Amino acid sequence: MHYHISVAEPQSHLILITYTIPEIDSDVIEIQLPAWRPGRYELQNFAKNIQFIEAISAGGDKLPIHKVTKDRWQVGTAGQKEVRIHYSYYAISQNAGTSYIDEELWYLNFINFCMYTEGRISEPYEVYLDLPAGYTIACGLPSSGPNTLAARDFYQLVDSPLLASETLQKCEYYVRGVHFKIWMHGNLKPNWRRIERDFRRFSREQIATMGEFPEEDYHFLNLILPTAFYHGVEHQNSTMIVLGPDDEGEGLYSDLLGVSSHELFHAWNVIRIRPKELLPYDFTKENYFQTCFVAEGCTTYYGDLFLKRAGVFTDETYVKELQVYMKRHFENSANASQSLAESSFDLWLDGYEKGIPNRKVSVYHKGALVALILDLYLRRKTNHGQSLDDVMRLLWLRFGKPFTGYSVEDYIAIVEEVAGETMEWYWKECIFTNEPLETRLNEALSFVGLQMSVFSNGNIQLNVMDDFRGKLQRDKWLATAQVLTAQEEEEE
Repeated sequence: MHYHISVAEPQSHLILITYTIPEIDSDVIEIQLPAWRPGRYELQNFAKNIQFIEAISAGGDKLPIHKVTKDRWQVGTAGQKEVRIHYSYYAISQNAGTSYIDEELWYLNFINFCMYTEGRISEPYEVYLDLPAGYTIACGLPSSGPNTLAARDFYQLVDSPLLASETLQKCEYYVRGVHFKIWMHGNLKPNWRRIERDFRRFSREQIATMGEFPEEDYHFLNLILPTAFYHGVEHQNSTMIVLGPDDEGEGLYSDLLGVSSHELFHAWNVIRIRPKELLPYDFTKENYFQTCFVAEGCTTYYGDLFLKRAGVFTDETYVKELQVYMKRHFENSANASQSLAESSFDLWLDGYEKGIPNRKVSVYHKGALVALILDLYLRRKTNHGQSLDDVMRLLWLRFGKPFTGYSVEDYIAIVEEVAGETMEWYWKECIFTNEPLETRLNEALSFVGLQMSVFSNGNIQLNVMDDFRGKLQRDKWLATAQVLTAQEEEEE
């Protein structure tokens, strides 16, 4: 399978695509454009951005092609062994899950516009980019030639976004044998020394906690805009991040750290430790699952926690980030009628919209809070002998590393194995009903010398208590998992 991608007029924002399908052995084939993308569990109907489409034989003759669904086409091959699909895609949106073309930048998410042939989604795919001279490519896919990328199958292709430009900036580092690259496009002069130091620290902390990294290399792809923006999407060995404004200074840097740590942990949690309902992805329709409170909630919790454990965040900064999750949950959806499991399932309905009052909760914010409750409960029960870290490592070893997919029952079983007891109160109060979290949350926080106050006007405040015992437990909770080698100490 081969894709040829070109841009005739960058100002038109149109990508010109030729999809070549070889070794055809039937009179009719069907080609499918994905209706959604991994990391965003809602139908997005990318087919609405296709301007025209036609099917051509190897000899240049037009072949019959017609739609059978909104994003699926049937092609009459007329005995041809090879068919080429010519079409154009309008790429004008800049968020972490879209595509964009102009005179200075190619930003491509292949999931938006690449099709697969029914029955052949697992075959190798190759992409040739007809780029302007002098462009550098940033992408997690390996190169198979000049401006050419190779994917082992369609799943890898569409899980590998790309930036290409003359003005890409790059920093790279190694941690525990893994090659990391940080790419930047935008109007800014990165402080690479600071960025490399902080990224090295949280990367090392995550690997130390989980025991190993799923990939040999990893790419942080960053598009920095002049306008306010905050969005990141996880991928197999990369993340696409869009941030702004480019003149925000420390605010922009704090956002960069937060979203980058969050997305890196996704390399384990959801890219490999994946709900079984998403394995493999069915790109034609909704893939319903109840466990997004694990996929996104635990990742949100760990994203900032790793920054604190790695010494990138101070205690004060970390407490402020915890307060953000609490404010967003208690001020926006504390009285919602849905449980976390129900809101996970309903992501496909309206999970990324504001929605009607008091219906749903955020799998990110409430999900992070129930992860905190579980982590601190396990630590309190075992004097830090067991924690949510152990739950995540077992999920990795049993379901992520073998890549078999876990169920909600599997998650419950592993948590109760680590706890050494049934956790009926936790599943009932935190996951499967809409009972208020305030009491359980403050019980957990008191163990580490913190207390959340809810004021009559609805405001939330997280306080650090003047308690030696609480501080001692807090220090153990936030302690680093990494042991530095001599080389790493020198790098520090």
